[in-house]
Amino acid sequence: MKQTLWTRPIYYIIAFAFATISLYPIVLMVLSSFKPSAEIFMNPLSFPKSFSLDTYRRLLEEVPFGTYFFNSVFVSVISVLLILVTTSLAAFYIARYTFWWNNILFFFFLMGMMIPIKLGIVPLFILMKDLGLLNSLWSLIFMYTAGGIPLSILILTGFFRTMPVELEEAARMDGASDLRILWSVLIPLIRPALGTVMIINFISSWNDFFFPLIFITDEMKKTIPVGMLSLFGEYSADWGTLFAGLTLSSLPMIILFFVASKQFMDGLTAGAVK
Repeated sequence: MKQTLWTRPIYYIIAFAFATISLYPIVLMVLSSFKPSAEIFMNPLSFPKSFSLDTYRRLLEEVPFGTYFFNSVFVSVISVLLILVTTSLAAFYIARYTFWWNNILFFFFLMGMMIPIKLGIVPLFILMKDLGLLNSLWSLIFMYTAGGIPLSILILTGFFRTMPVELEEAARMDGASDLRILWSVLIPLIRPALGTVMIINFISSWNDFFFPLIFITDEMKKTIPVGMLSLFGEYSADWGTLFAGLTLSSLPMIILFFVASKQFMDGLTAGAVK
């Protein structure tokens, strides 16, 4: 008992220290979004002298931030939906059907995690050019979908294999088809895994800088990470407006985490136990 009384405050202090270290860059980013560039350089760690919205006004008036934001939302949402649909079907097949090629198919998907996709950027660029998808948001959607499938297959297959087979047998006795069993019986049970897959892939596609830089040249089709480069000049950068853009672009991630954080944590803990 004495050990518990002495150690618990230490755990709280350590947790508070880690939380402070993690949140400090976010707080600093938000505070800097209310400062002009000169004040950021003179007093980078202090509170703004006055909370002005001029940086946000310049962001919305001088930069097509709304277009960048819409492009990022469109690409990320469509990519995540495609990943959830395709990987749910594939993982259900791998986990529930016993054919001799199942393990080979599973290993084939996992090979996508072993080979960095960016190593094939030249043939991928040629492929997108031949398909007429260069300078199109669909090129990014296909890339993010293909890149997110391997890890998603690994997560969902593990969850499907832990589901009791008796649930499916009872549904089949009632006349349910395989798709009906997947949609009505198994999908509600693997929501933590689906939440984990959704958050991981949404963050990956939302924050990606590499593929939009390679495949997109039209200013009105750029996503936020690439579009914000317009705030960097040859000799200077509008840091206040840049921090305002970063603050607004981080809001969807914060909202998504708060909405799906329970599913995400349940997926991580359930996967660790299983």
